[in-house]
Amino acid sequence: MIGRVQDHLEAIYGFTCEARAEVFVVDTEAAVQLGGTGRGEEELLVHEDGDALELALYLSPALLDRLKPYAAGPLGYMLDGDLDGYCQVAEGVSHFLYVAHTAAHGRTVSLLELEAQAEVDKFAVCLLHRWGEGVGPWAEELLKRLFERVSYRERLSPQERWRYEEANRLSRRFCTRLMGHVTGRRLDRLLGDLRYAYRLGAEAKLRHFAHGG
Repeated sequence: MIGRVQDHLEAIYGFTCEARAEVFVVDTEAAVQLGGTGRGEEELLVHEDGDALELALYLSPALLDRLKPYAAGPLGYMLDGDLDGYCQVAEGVSHFLYVAHTAAHGRTVSLLELEAQAEVDKFAVCLLHRWGEGVGPWAEELLKRLFERVSYRERLSPQERWRYEEANRLSRRFCTRLMGHVTGRRLDRLLGDLRYAYRLGAEAKLRHFAHGG
């Protein structure tokens, strides 16, 4: 399933990453040894040493066990059965893919940029699983579930909470603008806007998410 999520994100954004996220998945013990916080069910662990970048992706065993019954079937079943679980995996893969992609282009990435892009990625990958008849109501439901019906962990620091709330605000504005393409069933325009925004860097991406243009 991890590989399927990566394949779908790569198809949406029109590039291929040689690194495969499933190869970098570590268990709980390894994640703690690598400096993981242990506060959630997914976490990307990053270590820089000069020009070398080391990545590890933690997805909790409990999360992966929850999704096993859906792994062999159409992903649409998972969206109905455990949207939250699927989105947590998608967020982890999104973080991995975005860091690997930006590093390959010699660019650093901020935590806010990383979180905002992951929110857009979750919306895009879930939306396109249901592209076709009925996609409009599904997109409206996604906007509500991903951006409005949200809560934050109590143990977050004020800075962390601000970052997650700001990422939600920025990505929601961008995804709301995409709804015109959804209702008009303009897949090419939708993919074009997603790909353009994905390749923007740092402050340019955040400005684009907030205001467009």
